[in-house]
Amino acid sequence: MTVRAPVPDPPAEVARAFDAFPAAVRTRLLEVRALIFSTADGLDGVGPLTETLKWGEPAYLTEASRSGTTIRLGVLRDAPPTPALFVNCQTTLADDFRALAPELECRGSRALLLPATGPLDAEPLRRCLALALTYKRRRRGGPASPTERR
Repeated sequence: MTVRAPVPDPPAEVARAFDAFPAAVRTRLLEVRALIFSTADGLDGVGPLTETLKWGEPAYLTEASRSGTTIRLGVLRDAPPTPALFVNCQTTLADDFRALAPELECRGSRALLLPATGPLDAEPLRRCLALALTYKRRRRGGPASPTERR
């Protein structure tokens, strides 16, 4: 049995950013936040995450290990607002997400759309998060696929 580290409380400024989202969006993004931490905890070489704000939105960085690219949580300003996970548009991650998890909806070169309500299909999202959390390591010639700790 694998023991996962508990999800830490967000820093005050990040908590305020989550509070600013509409209720349904906030609930979904907090669910994804927990998935980001549990995914990082289950991957070798990712280490602790830095949780901060980028463009006023919650962002997750692998500063200690430098294994991945920034993951940011926010909304597409559609009507109604759509929860989304954003990655750097200069990466290949959106295309990687499309190939790895065609059941998830990507928009452009940086956004992975999330349903605001209903069940969250966590496994394909977890695979996409693992790619983002190990993106730089793989680009430097690290393992082709992230290794989960057992």
